[in-house]
Amino acid sequence: MICDILVIGAGPAGLSAASYAARAGYNTLAIDSLAPGGQLLYIDEIENYPGQESTSGYALAESFEKQATSFGVKIEFWGAESIEKDGDGFVVKTTGEEVKAKAVIFAAGARHRHLGCPGEEEYQGKGVSYCATCDGPFFKGRRIAVVGGGDTALTDALYLSKLGSEVHIIHRRTEFRGQKVLQDRVMAKENISLHLGLTVERINGNGKGVTSVTLSDGKELECDAVFIFVGIIPNSELLEGFAELDRGFVVTDSSMRTSVPGLFAAGDVRTTSFRQVVTAAGDGAAAAHQADEYIQTL
Repeated sequence: MICDILVIGAGPAGLSAASYAARAGYNTLAIDSLAPGGQLLYIDEIENYPGQESTSGYALAESFEKQATSFGVKIEFWGAESIEKDGDGFVVKTTGEEVKAKAVIFAAGARHRHLGCPGEEEYQGKGVSYCATCDGPFFKGRRIAVVGGGDTALTDALYLSKLGSEVHIIHRRTEFRGQKVLQDRVMAKENISLHLGLTVERINGNGKGVTSVTLSDGKELECDAVFIFVGIIPNSELLEGFAELDRGFVVTDSSMRTSVPGLFAAGDVRTTSFRQVVTAAGDGAAAAHQADEYIQTL
């Protein structure tokens, strides 16, 4: 198959990029081994996407897909297996057909690192979350547990302490890995309690939502939500040895350009300090614009 712009990944970044590319008149193909929507499909409710009142992640993903296809984007449920330079363009082998494209936008996203304990998957979206700004406001005045000890865990614990009645930070080490200034702020918060040198062995619930967590010392800590911040894993394996990566994240400039001319990256898979649906969509738009400019030079 031949196209102008190939988008790898059909989450918010990928579908935004594909929409902008197709609307600009390019023959655009988006591929994803799963259903369009990416991480959106795992979010029960979203209320901070501009222009949208409270909606489900599934509904928002459906809107992204519908808009993209209305502009002429073709979506295939293929996984990308390899990528090579072909003159000024690219050849990408997929689980479907081999694709030749003038430019590639890599928007494969990232996955949250999970604890792997019983109850985590069962209560995902029902009290188990990996995004404080997404889900924190749903737990105003409630008891919140935060798992992790890095910058993200401490920053988001501080954010959640403004919403929840009490916040419990659970960290497997006896010392935090986060910045000293963040540690000091956490220590100064009256409604934050620390549970160091402990791990979460089980997340308990009543079928409708989280009710407590069982810690490695055998104690049960009552809570209404568990926010897990133990890292994310970028889905960048395809680009290993092909483009510049930093701890697995694709290195880009502010225009989404990677170290390989004609290859752009957008969304959670790239090096960025803030990962939200709205920032992913913005990345996708910027990547499509730069792909347009690149193709114009060929």
